[in-house]
Amino acid sequence: MFDLPAMRDAEGRSGETTTERRRTVTAKVRAERERLTSTTGIRPEFDVELARIYAQNRLSALVVVLTLAAVIAGVATLWAEPQFAIAWFATVFAGHALIGLLAKRFMRQPSEGLDVRRWTARFVFAECLNGLAWGSIVALLSGGEDSAELISLFVMLVGVAVPVMLAASVPAAVYAGTIPIAVVVVAAYLSKGGIGSAAVAGMTAGVEIYFLLLARKLYRNALGALEFQAEKDALIGELEQAKANSDEARRRAEEANLAKSRFLATMSHELRTPLNAILGFSEVMKSEVFGAHAVPTYKEYAGDIHQSGQHLLQLINEILDLSRIEAGRYELREESVSLPYVVEDCHRLLKLRAKNRGITIREVYEASLPPLWADERALRQITLNLLSNAIKFTPQGGEIRLKVGWMASGGQYLSVSDSGPGIPENEIPTVLASFGQGSLAIKTAEQGAGLGLPIVKGLVDLHGGHFSLKSRLREGTEVIVAFPAARVMSALAPIKQYADDLRRVV
Repeated sequence: MFDLPAMRDAEGRSGETTTERRRTVTAKVRAERERLTSTTGIRPEFDVELARIYAQNRLSALVVVLTLAAVIAGVATLWAEPQFAIAWFATVFAGHALIGLLAKRFMRQPSEGLDVRRWTARFVFAECLNGLAWGSIVALLSGGEDSAELISLFVMLVGVAVPVMLAASVPAAVYAGTIPIAVVVVAAYLSKGGIGSAAVAGMTAGVEIYFLLLARKLYRNALGALEFQAEKDALIGELEQAKANSDEARRRAEEANLAKSRFLATMSHELRTPLNAILGFSEVMKSEVFGAHAVPTYKEYAGDIHQSGQHLLQLINEILDLSRIEAGRYELREESVSLPYVVEDCHRLLKLRAKNRGITIREVYEASLPPLWADERALRQITLNLLSNAIKFTPQGGEIRLKVGWMASGGQYLSVSDSGPGIPENEIPTVLASFGQGSLAIKTAEQGAGLGLPIVKGLVDLHGGHFSLKSRLREGTEVIVAFPAARVMSALAPIKQYADDLRRVV
């Protein structure tokens, strides 16, 4: 024999696995296609973001770089003609103004349909002009005194460091902005000859290589930050979508459950009216009010019909009570109620049933318990359900204990414990669910609808109380219902003025 549910579950899991695999493959193909169509081998949106980082850095440092260039031009007048220094500053100013203009125009462009390759070429051209401008001042100062050569080396370092720090997100711009400076400096010092000049030229080449490696490191850090941000955004998007789906599914489930509860709650009259007729006529037939049956078996059948009708009526009442509780339509009719009195009254109602099964019921009530502000009908239903369950699942010769007393928090509690078979720990959630029944309880006692405990828990929750079930296999079960201290009606102190008037009258 084939296990059809297991086969369906396997097919469902296989279908989910196939769907997830296809989704993963599609995402990988899309990412690879985007990488191949990119100008740098990475995702196109990363190209745009890296270019935007470059533009933002250049715009933010524009004033500082121009101020530094003005200071260098002023210092250069100590060894060079002022007109040359002014011309150099004008060239640097024009180059940086061009970069700033391009960066500002780029920042205004929308990301959709942006040609990053063309804008990168423009940035590279502007950086190359800037590199040549910075290299020219180095060449101008390198032929002077030793102090001028020292200043030229400082300018070379500044000219190389600035593009590396500001343009690292666009590697081509770094090459275009630094290599011209290094080439000009190396050429200028090699043309002078001598060991010192050769050493300076070698140091310049080494500095250029170092800064290029640093720029590569900065580029990787920027790219890694963008990838991490993209993964985080994708994860946030998936979580938001999953949350939206979960909220929608929960809303539909709540609406369906509420609709079911409302439907059952409004079916009270329609279900009970024909059932009451069945009970009435079967009672008449069973009691032979209009004469004895010609066939005695008809009387037995009538008794079976009446008993089944009563069982069905009880089941309908339980379903309707649970539906009203779930739909929020169960209204408490609160009044002053003595919990020990209600428990004692319910005990008297079920004492005969327990006696027929040879079960002993022991009572332990604390003295002087004040009344509760509660619904008496609900308290009776709570007690009857718990006591009926205890009688139902306790074997012959067993014992049931009823306890009513104070809680440490000032409230009152009702405890019903039995010496029945108990409930396995893994089945307790099933027993507390609607229509839930434990496997061992089904085998050892008469079957029920599985609504007693859910109704009790719902009624206790309506009173703001606490419901707990403790059970161990083959050791019995204990259910504790606790009512908060706010429902305990303590005696009020006499009003002083009324007491004084009472004394004067006496």
